Amino acid sequence: MATFLYKLGRSAFRRRRLVALLWVALLALAGVGAATAPAATSSSFSIPGTEAQRAFDLLEERFPGAGADGATARIVFKAPEGQKVTDPAHRAVVEETVAALKSGSDQIVSVADPYTAQAVSQNGSTAYVSVAYKVNAMELTDETREALTQAGEQAQGKGLTVEVGGDALQTMPETGAGEIVGVVIAGIVLVITFGSLVAAGLPLLTAIIGVGIGVSSITALANVLDLGSTTSTLAMMIGLAVGIDYALFIVSRYRAELAEGRDKEEAAGRATGTAGSAVVFAGLTVVIALVGLAVVNIPMLTKMGFAAAGTVVIAVLIALTLIPALLGFAGDKVVGRKQRKGAEAGADEGGKEEKPNGGTRWARFVIRRPVLVLLVGVLGLGAIAVPAASLEMGLPDDGAKPVSTSERRAYDMLSDGFGPGFNGPLLVVVDGDKATADSTVSTIKKLEGWAAVTPATPNKAGDAAMITVVPKDRPSSVATENLVHDIRDATGDDVLVTGATAMNIDFSQKMNDALVPYLALVVGLAFLLLTLVFRSVLVPLKAALGFLLSVVAALGAVVAVFQWGWLGSLFGVEQTGPIMSMMPIFMVGVVFGLAMDYEVFLVTRMREAYVHGERPGEAVVTGFRHSARVVTAAAVIMIAVFSGFIGMTDQMIKMIGFGLAVAVLFDAFVVRMAIVPAVLALLGHKAWWLPKWLDRVLPNVDVEGEGLAGHVGVTGSEERPDLVKV
Repeated sequence: MATFLYKLGRSAFRRRRLVALLWVALLALAGVGAATAPAATSSSFSIPGTEAQRAFDLLEERFPGAGADGATARIVFKAPEGQKVTDPAHRAVVEETVAALKSGSDQIVSVADPYTAQAVSQNGSTAYVSVAYKVNAMELTDETREALTQAGEQAQGKGLTVEVGGDALQTMPETGAGEIVGVVIAGIVLVITFGSLVAAGLPLLTAIIGVGIGVSSITALANVLDLGSTTSTLAMMIGLAVGIDYALFIVSRYRAELAEGRDKEEAAGRATGTAGSAVVFAGLTVVIALVGLAVVNIPMLTKMGFAAAGTVVIAVLIALTLIPALLGFAGDKVVGRKQRKGAEAGADEGGKEEKPNGGTRWARFVIRRPVLVLLVGVLGLGAIAVPAASLEMGLPDDGAKPVSTSERRAYDMLSDGFGPGFNGPLLVVVDGDKATADSTVSTIKKLEGWAAVTPATPNKAGDAAMITVVPKDRPSSVATENLVHDIRDATGDDVLVTGATAMNIDFSQKMNDALVPYLALVVGLAFLLLTLVFRSVLVPLKAALGFLLSVVAALGAVVAVFQWGWLGSLFGVEQTGPIMSMMPIFMVGVVFGLAMDYEVFLVTRMREAYVHGERPGEAVVTGFRHSARVVTAAAVIMIAVFSGFIGMTDQMIKMIGFGLAVAVLFDAFVVRMAIVPAVLALLGHKAWWLPKWLDRVLPNVDVEGEGLAGHVGVTGSEERPDLVKV
């Protein structure tokens, strides 16, 4: 592989104008496609194989045109202290709003008058108008949303407090300045690392091009592939992080090759052949982790994984082709002024490396005290992981939104006026006649945990009915979850429970059931891949165990901040609640791939040194001397990019950004920089042990670039294997 990538890098360097033109053309083509493609009209959320989904399917069959899975909205009215919404003046305002809503859009199925639908609180202080739509939230037109918000605004200032809630207001998450700050921080780190604005700009430029192609392609295909609003956000998040990192490693290696006296084309070829090999395998681990999300069998999650994986593939291809091409344009400017002056004076980087740097000093400290470092690292992450034992999962609703939003205020007003369960009613679907439906109502009323049970509403054919059950507690509570299970246990197979709350419960259960198979698939495939790369059994095993430790610790931090509220105000968390159901499996998928990046980049340098005759401890020091500075910069950049998404208003994106940022922090700086060298120091020669039969079976992929030792550079100097680095 190293030889092939070496030739690819040299070819891209020589034909840099053609390569750059091709990538710019791809960017333009994707941009045109995104600009001219029809807007996505659907973002359906389905959970195949669950009772909640079967109930929705039955509703669509037996209640055609009812918009069972369509968007909903509630306009909540609250009278001033001492007054009631049933007062004539207030009632007139409410009925005027109902009339405005009915004529506001042809996407509306029904608008329920609160005075006839028993939607007035017992004390008369609060009432709400329920609006049901034919289509889901993403299919609503701007005119429909505007009609809804205008109806609420027109009722304001007429003696009532009016707020609008419901998923009908769901739109694309608002982006903040955080993402820009993340990129700026990445730029600063690159300038400090390279000492050259040109060298620092290359990873940023190529990452932006890659993300631009990826996100534009997702936008262009969103309507055809039914992609959700968070798909492009995830692709942007992952694409920026890996795009910068992969380019960073190749540019860094290119500078090292120049410092050893090779000419520019040869240096570009060798950088692509060695560091590029590591990029390919690191990228493969990320792709495996993201594509593996398909085993969960939730279409939305599968599409998110495939879209993000596509962006990672683009980042790898750009690193292997566009980076060598741009290095050809950059010339000597890719090396900092200080380094150029040093080279002119005869003090090349090879000589400087003899002086211990920070990575060398840290590695020597670790191999002198491996047990101490290992204990501190494991116990420290273990302590942070403790809150993960209290993990409660669910999906965020309006109650998790900032109090500055109308949706959150409407949610709170409903809770105060009617009880917290009104924000998450259960929909019970009966596949049977009226007698079966009435019997079901009687059965449900014998259970505990409900606040209201409506009479059964049959369909026209009389072979199905709907029953609404309002829980006593909030939608995300354990009591509400128990009520859902109790209804399912107490009724027969012809009674199905659905609604947003039941869907969330089923979604969480599906996530739990899929976690172990997903872990087995992803970790198993990556273990085989790393065994191929490192030609060792214990090194991949140590890599996987270290990753699991960092992920559990990151989940503990997420629980502490978003569920318990610790330091919540610092991260903009206004309302604590359950952790998003997909968070554990999502973090496993994304963080595993990213964690293996650092494992590949750091440990391949150690393996190379060991293969070339150094003792195990010396090999660890050599690996850190060459790679620690760049890996540290890469981790800081990735943390900065992920942290930028914490500033978004969408609770799900905020949680994902925080979780990934702390996971990379723990994995890069505690696991890879402390626990890994400590374990390798303790294992000694055993770390690189591979059964002879397996050694014969495994193909030699030559990540270390030993196959390049026979190549002679354009300078005519004979290559030395001891200078071949990854």
